[in-house]
Amino acid sequence: MWDSLWVDVGLATMAGSTPYGRIEDGAIAVKNGRIAWVGARADLTGPIEGLASIVHQADGGWITPALIDCHTHIVHGGQRAGEFERRLMGASYADIARAGGGILSTVNATRRASEEELLAAATRRLRPLLAEGVTAIEIKSGYGLDLDTELKMLRVARAIEARLPVAVTTTFLGAHAVPPEWKNDADGYVDFVCDEVLPGAVEQGLVDQVDAFCEGIAFSPAQVARVFEAAALFKLPVKLHAEQLSDLGGAALAAAAGALSADHLEYLGPDGIEAMAESGTVAVLLPGAFFTLQETRRPPVARLRKAGVPIAVATDSNPGSSPVTSLLVTMNMACVLFGLTPAEALAGTTLNAARALGLQNDRGSLEVGKVADFVHWAIEEPAELAYRIGFNPCTTVIRNGVPTLAG
Repeated sequence: MWDSLWVDVGLATMAGSTPYGRIEDGAIAVKNGRIAWVGARADLTGPIEGLASIVHQADGGWITPALIDCHTHIVHGGQRAGEFERRLMGASYADIARAGGGILSTVNATRRASEEELLAAATRRLRPLLAEGVTAIEIKSGYGLDLDTELKMLRVARAIEARLPVAVTTTFLGAHAVPPEWKNDADGYVDFVCDEVLPGAVEQGLVDQVDAFCEGIAFSPAQVARVFEAAALFKLPVKLHAEQLSDLGGAALAAAAGALSADHLEYLGPDGIEAMAESGTVAVLLPGAFFTLQETRRPPVARLRKAGVPIAVATDSNPGSSPVTSLLVTMNMACVLFGLTPAEALAGTTLNAARALGLQNDRGSLEVGKVADFVHWAIEEPAELAYRIGFNPCTTVIRNGVPTLAG
């Protein structure tokens, strides 16, 4: 017998070649926390009451894989509402950063905050995402820029997984910005990150993957390459903030390193697209930052699509450029601002988000053998998830096969 069986529901499996991998009248079974069977209800044999210990009559609606937020900076101190006001009065993101605001403002607040304060604040920000069916999330460091605070942030990210029903992937982002104490020695800071901070985080078991910010206001391709070399010594996968404000060739550099993803990509050029297509590197689009910063240069979605580059979508939840805590709203933004279809937006927050974190063997689609994390939505069509704004139709979140009411 299966442990549980869900029937009377549509399935958006996100598997196969058709949009949504949809099964109109489907059934999904769970055994030992994993998906044991998925298909059309008509293909079940025998009375359904005898197939599982518990049979859930969904009474319509749709089940999708649980959502995955594959790019966040959700652990941080303070807030930057004042900078939001400055941008509305004409200051650019780069102007604010050069004046000592931006990332460095959050660095100071994060350094001052205790672990418990950071954990409590991150927990508050994360709960709305969990209520929308998110069961896996990536959390970056990068607001410490020193040994103690970077490790503190990563410890908080690990603690979130123990406190809340969510799987956390931790990303070391020591190369996020040059801190004030290294202002005139960016190369020296990169050496410090590679030789001291990253090894310290690895020694404590705090790092799942490594990221960097390749941009004129951050780090050069040569400096990023040094970070990637350090990650390779520890056999850690890499990803990259690339081509957000200019095209420095970061995406091609990331692809050459076998990166899981390159993220932002508003200024991505043909060479970067070709390199990503060849390497299988996922393009993670972050429309929340595009919206908040009032950018006008859109990522080349049509060219990414044509080249077969997998496209993921994430909140980029952070205090400065994307104070977003709704993946459903982000999906709508990806459609309206970047031209994704609703099916692509859902794939971007499930299957391709899992690929961006190297989790595709366990998460992201409704397939036998994968972790039984899925969501029941009170909707008539899967496209509703990207269509509505500020509305959460999630009724039940199933995590490891165990259902809980949303919220």
